[in-house]
Amino acid sequence: MANLFSSEFWSNLFTSDLAIDLGTASVLVHTKQAGRIVIYEPSIVALNTQTHEVEAVGDEAKQLLGRAPQGVQTIRPMKDGMIYEVDAAEKMLAAFIKKARPNRKLNTRIVVSVPPRAHQVARRAVKQVCYDAKAGEVFLVDQTMVAAIGAGLAINEKRGCMIVDIGGGTTDVAVISYNGKVFADSLLIAGDEMDEAIIKYIREKYNVLISESAAEEVKWNLGSAYPSEKPRTMSISGRDQFEGLPKTLVLNDTEIREALSEPISAIIDIVRRALNETPPQLAADLIDRGICLTGGGSKIQGLDIRLAKETHLPCYRAENPETAVVRGTARLLEDIPFLRRIQILD
Repeated sequence: MANLFSSEFWSNLFTSDLAIDLGTASVLVHTKQAGRIVIYEPSIVALNTQTHEVEAVGDEAKQLLGRAPQGVQTIRPMKDGMIYEVDAAEKMLAAFIKKARPNRKLNTRIVVSVPPRAHQVARRAVKQVCYDAKAGEVFLVDQTMVAAIGAGLAINEKRGCMIVDIGGGTTDVAVISYNGKVFADSLLIAGDEMDEAIIKYIREKYNVLISESAAEEVKWNLGSAYPSEKPRTMSISGRDQFEGLPKTLVLNDTEIREALSEPISAIIDIVRRALNETPPQLAADLIDRGICLTGGGSKIQGLDIRLAKETHLPCYRAENPETAVVRGTARLLEDIPFLRRIQILD
């Protein structure tokens, strides 16, 4: 039985610290109490157009995309690495916090990783939602920095390390040394744009319209940045844009690699630009340390191989790259002085 007078007992009773990755495609929540990720759901909210109340959030809201009845609107409040619909984002975040922490506790710390492009008004709105949820302290941190932490990069050393975080809305590139960014840049091309490129390719080549979810399925099953030895195919259904009738296609990986050529090339270009603008001493560090890929978009087959060949540097994908941001955010809850040092201050 726990000692009622121990600080650990009272800490567990009143504290349920949260680490949140507020991403364009997904929201991930890690609770200190559970010691794991408890929410990993799409960044989508369904609102009642009359009352403006939340009807559904995350997975449930995604099921309503294209199927919502009159009076219900599905919204993706995050776009291109920015909070576009601040009111909808507030409601979505509040719903996820409530879901992750159904029993409100006192003295909760909430750390939210926000996109580097998030503007001041949106950042303040995120903070206010957390305080409204009875948080004792709220910290905002840069997604690229915590992605590096979650990937296990030694950002505190006086040596350069490079992170390429390919999310849903943006590709964020940073060269980090001694707990700070030496170079940083963002590209409005990432997972969502890959889906759009696939939709466009199939429409133009086959005159068939497919959904976003179908394009995403094609991306993960056939998408690649570098040829593989084993050919892959899959069937996909859509609607003939002239006849209006359902149609099934059989696609192969060579076609989808062609469809993704532009977004993949754009990602390679921004990495090259980062290397060109990195000070020579730090660039030399990268010869040994290489380029680390994080984010869901980094899971495109062969992207690490293609980048390594294009840059002549080692390139590797972090373990579980899609959760690197929230894991890095959660680690900051174990080192509050460091968290206070790197937090975003308005």
